Amino acid sequence: MISKWSRSEAQRLDMTDTLPVPPYRTWMCQVCGWLYEEAAGLPEAGIAPGTRWEDVPADFTCPECGAPKQDFEVVDF
Repeated sequence: MISKWSRSEAQRLDMTDTLPVPPYRTWMCQVCGWLYEEAAGLPEAGIAPGTRWEDVPADFTCPECGAPKQDFEVVDF
């Protein structure tokens, strides 16, 4: 019997071998309250949508008040 999928395609599509993707988070500047949403990114600053906080450059500063990255905390809504 001829399969619709090649073996490698079938393996690639097998979801049992993949890890779940954690949901995007939101980070808040503890100085001014500005929010960084991982899903949205910050394209105007060169940070693509979907960029996780840990992948934001270490020298990132809040675009509203200039607070450093270490002054942000994750928030749950």
